[in-house]
Amino acid sequence: MLLYIHGFNSSPLSEKGLVTAQFMAEFYPDIIFHQPQLPSDPTDGMTLLSSIVELALAKGEALTFIGSSLGGYYVSYLVEKYGGRGVLINPAVKPFELFDEFIGPQYNPYTDEHYQVVAKHKDDVKEFNTQVILNPDRFLVLLQSGDEVLDYRQAVQKYHCCQILLEAGGDHSFIGYEEKLQRICQFLFLDK
Repeated sequence: MLLYIHGFNSSPLSEKGLVTAQFMAEFYPDIIFHQPQLPSDPTDGMTLLSSIVELALAKGEALTFIGSSLGGYYVSYLVEKYGGRGVLINPAVKPFELFDEFIGPQYNPYTDEHYQVVAKHKDDVKEFNTQVILNPDRFLVLLQSGDEVLDYRQAVQKYHCCQILLEAGGDHSFIGYEEKLQRICQFLFLDK
C-alpha cells in the first residue's frame, strides 16, 4: 500500500497529488494507492490516516508513504508508529510553531471549503511530533533550499541521519517533483 498525504490547505487534486496518482497508475498498477482528502481538523485527519494504515496492516500489506509539507510531518509519525518506509517532500518539522499565523478563517481552493483554524489545532498537531527519528533507514527526504514556506535547514537537522536529497533553489512545491518519482518508488518498493 502507498498512502500519499497532502499538505496544509491542499488536496489530492494538487499538482503533486495528480502527478503521483498518474505515475502510480501507469508504472505500479499493482500497488494499492490511497490518497485521501484530509479533514481540516488535525485529530480527525490522523484518525482517518491511522484507520487506512491499520486496515492495510490487517490485510498484511507493506506500508509505504509519501508526504508533502504537513503531510511529511504526518508520515514521520506514522512510519515511527506503524513501520514501513516514507518519502518526505519539503516536510514540515515543527508545524505547531507556525499555527498561530493561521488561526482564524481559512479557505481551501482545491475543495472549496471554508473552515476555521482554532488554537486547539496547534496542540492537536503537536501530539504527532516525532522529536527523534529512531528508524532513519526508513526515510528518504527531498528538500529544496528555495522553499519559501518552510526553513529547509530544520529538516536537514532533524533528518540528518536519513537519506536526504537537497537541491539548491526550487520552492515549497518542489520543482521537478515528477522527475523524482522513479527514485521515490525505487526507495519505497525496493524495485519489487
